[in-house]
Amino acid sequence: MTAGGAVRIRILELCKERGITVNKLANMSGVTQSTVNNIVNGRNNSSTVSTIKKLCDGLGMSLADFFDADCFNNLEQELR
Repeated sequence: MTAGGAVRIRILELCKERGITVNKLANMSGVTQSTVNNIVNGRNNSSTVSTIKKLCDGLGMSLADFFDADCFNNLEQELR
């Protein structure tokens, strides 16, 4: 799995755990709805740390908590 794919999975996982929609997360975090939709639909595979931090702020969690998930273990090599 790529890092972008893992970010997508983690966002969807966190929304499901909290019982919120992706659009609600966008509103909570101040990230545009189109940006969040592009991430979760796989159209944006290179989210910035700044964007992920804003999503974490909206969810009330740290970046460390965000990345502390199984989906980030054993990521594919992305150098080509």
